[in-house]
Amino acid sequence: MQTEYFIVLAVCAAAPLVLSFSKKMDFYKYPSRLIYTILIPFVIFTVWDYFVTARGHWSFNPSYTVGFKILGLPIEEILFFIIIPFCGLFTWESVKYFTRGKDTE
Repeated sequence: MQTEYFIVLAVCAAAPLVLSFSKKMDFYKYPSRLIYTILIPFVIFTVWDYFVTARGHWSFNPSYTVGFKILGLPIEEILFFIIIPFCGLFTWESVKYFTRGKDTE
């Protein structure tokens, strides 16, 4: 199924994206955290992926991607480097929010 990678990314992003606008967590009030969290891995790993796929060290099975490419990389791979860091930051902020004020012994 060519949309499989997209579906996995959508499932990963769904809850964090919706819940990130919660006024209680204030996640949306710190855009610089989000920018750095996404930008640094995006640049590093997109450049890495570009070179290693161009050299033939690894590839992406066209049976699981939609076929649209940027810099020779499937769009799903590009989105991976945006969505997964976003989910990681959201998880971190959620843990901080829910453990705020609790003793950790």
